[in-house]
Amino acid sequence: MSTHASIGVFDSGVGGLTVLRALRTQMPDVPFIYVADSAHAPYGDRSDAFILERSRAISRFLIQAGARLIVVACNTATAAAIAALRAEFDVPFVGIEPGIKPALARSQSRRVGVMATPSTLRSAKFRVLLHTHARQTEPVLQACPGLADAVERGDLQAPDLRALIHQCCAPLRAADCETVVLGCTHYPLVAGQIQVELGAQVHLLDTAEPVARQTARLWTHGTPDTAAPPQLYTNGDVAVLRRMAALCGLEDAQFHHGPAAPALPAA
Repeated sequence: MSTHASIGVFDSGVGGLTVLRALRTQMPDVPFIYVADSAHAPYGDRSDAFILERSRAISRFLIQAGARLIVVACNTATAAAIAALRAEFDVPFVGIEPGIKPALARSQSRRVGVMATPSTLRSAKFRVLLHTHARQTEPVLQACPGLADAVERGDLQAPDLRALIHQCCAPLRAADCETVVLGCTHYPLVAGQIQVELGAQVHLLDTAEPVARQTARLWTHGTPDTAAPPQLYTNGDVAVLRRMAALCGLEDAQFHHGPAAPALPAA
């Protein structure tokens, strides 16, 4: 692993690879360390206390591995843990949250939908987001229990996954939403299927690129003389991580599992 200061990125599983893809596009020469906590995915069905303990353990590992900035590439973990992480650790944290504000700004009809995990939608952080940016309208909030977990299994053409996408999209289609926010980093991995269900006229919005731009603004540690491949860790199935990484253009990554992966408490 590179000894140069790196950016740590973590998610409950493979969904955060969509954020890592945007980060590498924005900052191609910066070393990245990614942790997929796939053994405990999905976070969307977990308690806030559980998510916070996982996030703390992963953050400690990333800092020990050389991370000087950490991207919480998970909407659910951002909502449940980022305030505590910022208070506890002496490195900057960048979170991700559903793009309510840009969705409303671009939608002429203001018919906006949000697809997210149940945990994200019930979080205090999300409610503040709604109160701040959606006072004059009422977005269609579509909880998608099980969708992140189905994506995490890695078979993006599985019949049960396709059926779940159809089920989650039906209320948004019925509401004639003009813009739909992908409020979980797993969902862009099946954006094509979501687009088919909602129709080509619907704009899908995720916030990976704004997160990458904010990370670049905060990064002050420069880059090494030679670009290092991203280091991807998982406590789940390396084959799934490798397959999803390839879909995100991360074929040059180095993959780690077993003793080399972070020893994380079950919480």
